[in-house]
Amino acid sequence: VQLQASGGGLVQAGGSLTLSCTASISTFRDIAMAWYRQPPGSERDAVATITAGGTVYYRDSVKGRFTISRDNNKNTVYLQMNNLNPGDTAVYYCNALTPGRQVPWGQGTLVTVSS
Repeated sequence: VQLQASGGGLVQAGGSLTLSCTASISTFRDIAMAWYRQPPGSERDAVATITAGGTVYYRDSVKGRFTISRDNNKNTVYLQMNNLNPGDTAVYYCNALTPGRQVPWGQGTLVTVSS
């Protein structure tokens, strides 16, 4: 398994979750990584990215609520999610940001936010 995401679950609106994703990518520390999400019936889109140098970017809808970080010693990327709302309900995945660096998508981790 090249991408193993975990930490999802059912949470009430306003709650928090922290997702983790361990990537079996030999060049992990040298590439930008991203968290993506796919809501039911919708396409998968990036919500947060982190460059090799640690610069972060966020989708407008999650700015101020989500925090992406990485631990290159563990080949792991994290997503701290606060003040969750039902619109955040989705399967969350991690992968490289650049399509040419991406590995096969894992199963992701399901986040369900109840109102």
